[in-house]
Amino acid sequence: MSIEQISPAEALQRQRSGAVLVDVRDSHERVSGFATGALAIASSELVADPQTALPRIEAEVVLICERGGRSLKAAQALHAAGYRRLASVDGGTARWIAEGLPTSRPGGEVDLDFHERYSRHLRLPEVGEAGQRKLQAARVAMVGAGGLGSPAAYYLAAAGVGTLVLADDDVVDRSNLQRQILHTEARIGMPKVESARIALSALNPRVVVEAFGERISAANVERLIEGADVVVDGADNFPARYLLNDACVKLGKPLVYGAVHRFEGQVSVFDAGRRRGVAPCYRCLFPQPPPPEAAPNCAEAGVLGVLPGVIGLLQATEAIKLILGIGDPLAGRLLHFDALAMRFRETRLGADPDCALCTPLTPFPGYSDYAAFCAAR
Repeated sequence: MSIEQISPAEALQRQRSGAVLVDVRDSHERVSGFATGALAIASSELVADPQTALPRIEAEVVLICERGGRSLKAAQALHAAGYRRLASVDGGTARWIAEGLPTSRPGGEVDLDFHERYSRHLRLPEVGEAGQRKLQAARVAMVGAGGLGSPAAYYLAAAGVGTLVLADDDVVDRSNLQRQILHTEARIGMPKVESARIALSALNPRVVVEAFGERISAANVERLIEGADVVVDGADNFPARYLLNDACVKLGKPLVYGAVHRFEGQVSVFDAGRRRGVAPCYRCLFPQPPPPEAAPNCAEAGVLGVLPGVIGLLQATEAIKLILGIGDPLAGRLLHFDALAMRFRETRLGADPDCALCTPLTPFPGYSDYAAFCAAR
């Protein structure tokens, strides 16, 4: 049997004649308005146990969703369960409202911006409203507002992370614009953190951006990352990476690492501060920094402009997973990306039992002279 599809006006007429009108959207979708008098029963609940929701199997039932697709599928499921007097509203609630038919809204104060802005997250069972509220309450500290920091910060702001702490002492240069998408031609010469604040606030005014035009050092690192749920490494030099790693181990913060070189990049999560002896830290991977000639920076060796975008987005993905507590983070795994071959490969990383920093019960040795440590190589 094909399900009858009717206009919103016809649905209203049938409702007034005694048909049961059922809105099968999820609760967060109804905040923007619903057909007056419609029963609110999410499609998943209705299909799972139709007789509890609609005990009169002989009743006429008209189903409505946002556009008409889900209500049609729900009607087909009800038909399979024995219901026969079924119809689906063509065009759904969107058409109902557009045609000016009687519409109601939930009582009390509703944050319409929240529900509209994050509607696609709210539809994911793994996120939902509870997860989105976690993101809203989260604080992410990011060192570097350049090639990696730009895409990572953009997508973390778009995702609704409540507070982004950005630290970078550099200013926008024209050579940055090939890959550092937070910045524009008009903001050349402006501090990068201020340029980033302008871009991120324009994208999502709900996000608080705390901008620090400072170079990270042993004197300020704990102040910058204190209170962060996740730390994102967008630095482009080894002294900053070792410093961030050491501070995150000391303070028990998960560190999302990323690095790029010419056409290749890598990403990992170092979570030794919270999982000593189980998850590795950056020093487990690199007990000693490579010699300068083996790891030139972007200014010296160049970098494909889109490469930091790929790696930065992966970093943002890992940060979101860590905040929500979902999926399998990259802790204990190093993900390599080769842009020319368009190939990913993975290397397993274990905690180094001889690591001078993160082995269990090892006292924090203190911050060292990281510039001298790296220069010695």
